[in-house]
Amino acid sequence: MTERYDIVIVGGGSAGCALANRLSADPSTSVLVLEAGRPDARWDVFINMPAALTYPIGSRFYDWKYESEPEPFMGGRRIYHARGKILGGSSSINGMIFQRGNPMDYDRWAAAPGMETWSYAHCLPYFKRMETCTAGADEWRGGDGPLVLERGPATNPLFQAFFEAGRQAGYPITSDVNGYQQEGFAPFDRNVQRGRRLSASRAYLHPVLGRPNLTVRTRALAARTTFDGTRATGVDYIHRGRLRHVDAGEVILCGGAINTPQLLQLSGIGDADHLRSLGIPVVQHLAGVGQNLQDHLEVYIQYASEQPVTLQPQLAWWRRPWIGFQWLFFRRGPGATNHFEGGGFVRSNDEVDYPNLMFHFLPLAIRYDGSTPAGGHGYQVHVGPMYSDVRGSVTITSRDPRSHPALRFNYLSTGNDRREWIEAVHVARDILNQPAMAPFNGGELSPGPEVSTDEEILDWVARDAETALHPSCTAKMGTDDLAVVDPATMAVHGVEGLRVVDASVMPSITNGNIYAPVMMIAEKAADLILGVQPLAPAEVSYYRHHKDVDGSNVGEGAG
Repeated sequence: MTERYDIVIVGGGSAGCALANRLSADPSTSVLVLEAGRPDARWDVFINMPAALTYPIGSRFYDWKYESEPEPFMGGRRIYHARGKILGGSSSINGMIFQRGNPMDYDRWAAAPGMETWSYAHCLPYFKRMETCTAGADEWRGGDGPLVLERGPATNPLFQAFFEAGRQAGYPITSDVNGYQQEGFAPFDRNVQRGRRLSASRAYLHPVLGRPNLTVRTRALAARTTFDGTRATGVDYIHRGRLRHVDAGEVILCGGAINTPQLLQLSGIGDADHLRSLGIPVVQHLAGVGQNLQDHLEVYIQYASEQPVTLQPQLAWWRRPWIGFQWLFFRRGPGATNHFEGGGFVRSNDEVDYPNLMFHFLPLAIRYDGSTPAGGHGYQVHVGPMYSDVRGSVTITSRDPRSHPALRFNYLSTGNDRREWIEAVHVARDILNQPAMAPFNGGELSPGPEVSTDEEILDWVARDAETALHPSCTAKMGTDDLAVVDPATMAVHGVEGLRVVDASVMPSITNGNIYAPVMMIAEKAADLILGVQPLAPAEVSYYRHHKDVDGSNVGEGAG
């Protein structure tokens, strides 16, 4: 007998876990979650110890290990893209940094036709519903949600010097980058609870796994959504080497900005000519599927430290057993933090309305793959433009769901993007060479003083930049010709019984890490799918910079 569920959620990642919780709350609704990756075992140190975040990235056991096509403006480099292949998705392997983005990101969304209910005022209640902000709830922050957010202690003297250097360079200090004022420098919120990673799976899914109407099936790779005409009827998926099928009253795609457009195309939804070229029967022509791809590119600007206050000694192999012992038995010590405990948001020029650069500060010189520059103590900032005008694509090249699609990001392809990259490096260097950093400043390691002109900076970025791992916007909400998803229902345009809820539905990328916006979208989408009354808009003020008539820069509250 063919299995049947009221709702089949394809993807047990960040959004999928939140939806599984909210949609299965009604015991009369049967819900199946299909996750292509493995379970997220509680004993797995690599995904539960915050400081172990470098280990899952690049491992076939945890990571889809995507690569871009050769990027034409980066010397033909293929840019590696890690995505979580495990329950919790990328929230199980990411850096655990919780950034909502700027309120004006959402007001920018709402300015497009049909998107009026995605303004900051409409989104804020859902941010608050999902949060327990341990630093304190207020009119901007939540206090009783499933996502427990710990504020980074940022007690290392390098953090305090960095914050002060930002102030000396002319940028503000703020109390909470997710609250009233994003612009400025401050400790960061993190998805860490009592020394352990709190992924979407741990926050939303595991607490409700006992519900009899909720089934989670791992190592189940979706092959396509099946249709009767233009109505979705179920999902074909590969499990234990066999092609299986499940009937569904409704299918919700939560595979993320790469897998969701891939599955839509495999299912016959996308550019009709391209689908026909691969022999895929066309269910619905939607030219925007896989288009509008956006991401954050970043560089590491690294300095040597004159004082032995960095995390460098903790990298020694002989220290690892003690670090593991402290974490395993006491949930404390160097293993209990992601080390990205602070940073900031600034404007690189006076033409932008809100911060276009984000800084993550790390009291260590190291890359995501764990490699370090030669030498001893060091520190670094991660920096890059936050809402670039670069656009790329996700395009399938095969009917085989196991074949990765072609990813083209087109980094550095516009004049404005290149301009902001030059500004980003100059701003970072200005901050890192302020008097507050002088006691620690042992000279720039990367890119180094030999990289000084604008042309040399762009050449270095093209050679050295890496993705910040924030792919998004490939099945965007809206009503224009490239829109894929109805913003009022999350339904895919032109078909029935199929919705999308994940990072792909963002119309434009937010100016920070995208995990928090994805979870907000899932919370809001749950109400839209259930047909319940949405939470009332929260008309609160927020900080907005503007240039006064006399040319001076001032800040103000805005509603």
